[in-house]
Amino acid sequence: MTTLLISDLHLQPATSELTDGFLRWLDERASGAEALYILGDFFEAWIGDDLLDLGAGDPTGTAELAARVAAALKRLAEGGTAVYLMHGNRDFLLGERFATAAGARLLPDPSVVTLGDRPVLLMHGDSLCTRDEAYMAFRRQARDPQWQAQILAMPIAERLQLAKQLRDQSGEANSNKAEDIMDVTPEEVVAALRDHGVDTLIHGHTHRPAAHDLQVDGTPARRLVLGDWQPDQGWEIVVEDGTEPRLQAFPLA
Repeated sequence: MTTLLISDLHLQPATSELTDGFLRWLDERASGAEALYILGDFFEAWIGDDLLDLGAGDPTGTAELAARVAAALKRLAEGGTAVYLMHGNRDFLLGERFATAAGARLLPDPSVVTLGDRPVLLMHGDSLCTRDEAYMAFRRQARDPQWQAQILAMPIAERLQLAKQLRDQSGEANSNKAEDIMDVTPEEVVAALRDHGVDTLIHGHTHRPAAHDLQVDGTPARRLVLGDWQPDQGWEIVVEDGTEPRLQAFPLA
């Protein structure tokens, strides 16, 4: 059986071509897979599951997009594919209501799962970027249940504006950061593998797709990084029985 892993689609109404490509990928590629893991930043922004109540009344178009995507994932799940969703730094407010609508299960970050015949550590990847101190401070706040409850209690219109402000601030801040600050901290990768007792880590977030060989206490290990999707290209990791996880790009057009 085949297991597929993807990350960092950043779905939003402005990128309809990417959304159409993803839905085709679900029908043509993911259909029949044993499992699909989506490792965060599935949406460019998510302000709460009650967004689904707006339907066509959502001025941003995100509610209509989310309903369309959820229905497609639900069809995939009803066809026998287990669907798992992990929070990213853009969609950390995704909740059980959306997961239910998508026929999916929310997966903690980090999680150790069995892929093929071996345990593998799955993460979104942002928690590994510890040299970005400003972001790590925001991450601690954003994952705080009390802070999330306060945000979700705000009117939807205010949350939409807040999401826009956060995206603008993030883009401005990242433009002034050194490249290595926004990548993972190597020591954190080794610590994560050691702490979870595995030799393979799969994550996204950095938009730097690659397969890295490393050592953990003298033992060979691997880190596979998923790429971000573009309107003409997607990235996936494929795991088949008896094979190593394989990172590959593919055309969406």
